Amino acid sequence: MADRSFHSVCRWTFNPGKGGFVPADQRPEWGADFTTVDMIRLTAEKIRPRLPDNVLLGVEMHYDTEYCEKTAADIADALVDSGIHLAMATPGAHSHFAYGGVASLDPDERKAAEDFGTRALELAYGPLRKAWLDDVPPSFILWNGSFGYDIATPAIRTMYRNLKESVAALCRQEESLGGEMFIGFEPKPNEGHPAMLIPTVASAILFWRKLEEEFGISRRKKGVNKEFGHSEMIGLDHVYDTVEELDNDAVVHMHLNSQGYNDGIILGGPGKYDIDHGARINGMNIAIAGLIADAGFARWKGHDMQARAYDSVDQGIDRVVRSILSWEACAAAARELDMKTLMKKLAARNTAGAEDIMRHAVVAAQKHFDDTYAGG
Repeated sequence: MADRSFHSVCRWTFNPGKGGFVPADQRPEWGADFTTVDMIRLTAEKIRPRLPDNVLLGVEMHYDTEYCEKTAADIADALVDSGIHLAMATPGAHSHFAYGGVASLDPDERKAAEDFGTRALELAYGPLRKAWLDDVPPSFILWNGSFGYDIATPAIRTMYRNLKESVAALCRQEESLGGEMFIGFEPKPNEGHPAMLIPTVASAILFWRKLEEEFGISRRKKGVNKEFGHSEMIGLDHVYDTVEELDNDAVVHMHLNSQGYNDGIILGGPGKYDIDHGARINGMNIAIAGLIADAGFARWKGHDMQARAYDSVDQGIDRVVRSILSWEACAAAARELDMKTLMKKLAARNTAGAEDIMRHAVVAAQKHFDDTYAGG
């Protein structure tokens, strides 16, 4: 049995339907009456029994649509009662602030967004504190969905300065509450604006270095929630993203989803919209699993994914199980890689032989998946 492996399930995965060009009521059981407490109980009853014993589960939630002042205490009780933990909290600022959030050039919006983030943080340290896994504290992740613009002007630099000042203040607030959480950006190149501040992993790493230089904010426990799919969307290499993050001690959280193009089966990829498939079995994920294992990463790995537009409730649950088991299968295959032989082939420029080794690893990962998966 492998060491403990920490996987977090996202509250927003359990929705009635995407809407827009596809049905918004495909899964009425997960409609307005389906609460975060219900989601936690479902995770304990329907997902955990189908996973290996070494997998510990956490939950990820947005303030204020998925946890808030009125619901936080009940959510914390449900987490404790179920043996599931708070893995990640995030301000859902994109639901409220359309003109830049804490980076906004509108001072009223900026102040309201700052206050919003403070409330989200205080609840994580307040009523939700008892739901933390003590040796693996949760992350507080800032998605850049509000930090965007659609007009090219010199004022973009002012927005960036606003962002630095506001995030520095948030980090000081977090330190005053205990300094136990890990704070990270989740980069994205677009959505909800055509252009974004913090669009890439490299942008996030540079941001934290500037915050340390200019504001004295320690980079300890600061970094990136690298979402594989966001790098895929613009054709970047999420394997190298991982190298950069590890080299800067900046891996605070991970979202293991995929846009789909990299396994030759699921469609999507660069230039497509955010599809949010679960983790896939492929050579890239085996490489990343090997990298983080070698670096000793032992924190929450999130599954920021959506049920497909045509899925039933049972199929939606099954996709979460498949995503977790797919990653565990990739991790198992990474542990079995003969790195000595792989490096020998690469040193000899025998890249075709190295490709064979990785392809065999993909086959091994699929075998691991088959051995652990039991259909719902």
